[in-house]
Order: sequence, then C-alpha cells, then structure tokens
Amino acid sequence: MEILDHVMDALDVETFLICDSEEEGRALALELIKEMGFKDFDIVNLDYQGVGARVRVRAYIHRSGDKYGWLQLPKEVN
Repeated sequence: MEILDHVMDALDVETFLICDSEEEGRALALELIKEMGFKDFDIVNLDYQGVGARVRVRAYIHRSGDKYGWLQLPKEVN
C-alpha cells in the first residue's frame, strides 16, 4: 500500500504563483501539478491579482467508479 491509497478521492493544491497574467498563472499551475507527478487534475479556482494568481488545483487520486485503494486496506480488529 502507498500513502495515496489512503486518500478517498482527491488532493487540493493551493498556492500563489508570481506571474504576469491569468493565462501565465494557468500554465504555471498546470506545469506545477504535472511536475508533482499527477495526471488527472482540474484547476478549480484561479484569481489573478495584479502581481500573480491565487490558484487551487484538484489532483484526483480516485474518480467516481474507480477501484478505490482505501477499500483494500486491512481492517483493524479490536
């Protein structure tokens, strides 16, 4: 089991990226999440604020109907 098998659905990554436009902020956010190794993601919020963009990207570990890793975790018996 890997740590991401414990994630129910997705991870949100939120940060402020220094950039010159909303388009550049979007491109940087996509580059960041890809560089982190995620392949399935959406930009859920991007707010350009003059010197940069506040961005939140959702990286999906499990989409609806996937084979959920957390279902395979051993159950504790008390």
